[in-house]
Amino acid sequence: MAAEVDPAVLAGDRALLARSSTADRVAAVLRTRISEGHLPPGGKLAEDVVAGALGVSRNTLREAFRLLTHEKLLVHELNRGVFVRVLTAGDVCDIYRVRRLVECSVIRGLGPAPYDLTGAANAVAEGGRAAAGERWGELGTADIHFHQALVDLAGSARLTGLMTGVLAELRLAFHAMDDPRAFHEPYLDGNREILSALEAADPAKAESLLASYLDQAEAQLVRRYALPAADGGGPR
Repeated sequence: MAAEVDPAVLAGDRALLARSSTADRVAAVLRTRISEGHLPPGGKLAEDVVAGALGVSRNTLREAFRLLTHEKLLVHELNRGVFVRVLTAGDVCDIYRVRRLVECSVIRGLGPAPYDLTGAANAVAEGGRAAAGERWGELGTADIHFHQALVDLAGSARLTGLMTGVLAELRLAFHAMDDPRAFHEPYLDGNREILSALEAADPAKAESLLASYLDQAEAQLVRRYALPAADGGGPR
């Protein structure tokens, strides 16, 4: 039986929503909570519980659910309710296909240096603090922030919006890894190397590092999803 999502995770977000809040803003809160790892795959989003936690109407919440279902972050099951989506190995491969097309092309298309690397540098620093405190879930969040910052270098609101959803979906895949330290910690060094290449105005090196990094991460996740459920692998 799937566990319901803890309303305390969302109650603090009520202040982010004005009384005139729209479904888009509710969806943004839920999307952020997914990308931060607070709403795990298979978690039930009970309508009354979530609406109460956020202080919004059920109609507004249903529209937000519809938006996030379209983004493949939630799934509606007939007569059961709405759940955070459980990914498959095929989903993981598709996510990484999109990541290569977008992230690598953004780096490849950078104009003359210098680049505004504030967001990427902040994400690396955030990851360093999380690792130092052995907060491995937060390190995963910092990694998401780093890759969003890379996409933001394109200066395209459309690409930023696209990758916000894709990276939130990626975070769902991270939950399959039962040793988050072993999975996330090496990629902090990878992020530092990519950042250093960009700081040195060498986008070709940064793209090469990123491409190898994405190949490795995809392979790790796909191997994990391929394990029989009895061994702790597969969809959860």
